[in-house]
Amino acid sequence: MGAVAQWERKMMLERQKVGIAKAKQEEKYKGRFPPAQRMEKGIQSRRLQGMKPSQIVKELNIGIASVYRYRV
Repeated sequence: MGAVAQWERKMMLERQKVGIAKAKQEEKYKGRFPPAQRMEKGIQSRRLQGMKPSQIVKELNIGIASVYRYRV
């Protein structure tokens, strides 16, 4: 049973690699995009408005480290 599962897993990973290569070729695959990075402008604008990091964390539902990472 273990050998069958191992073979099946290997086949799945090969198909996944082919799919990712095809998506990259079509410029559709860009990998995972960190959520806080999308909110960088929102973090900076709130900091300029005078909001405290703890308030930004609650409002944007992100981690405190992300707020400090993208501060102005």
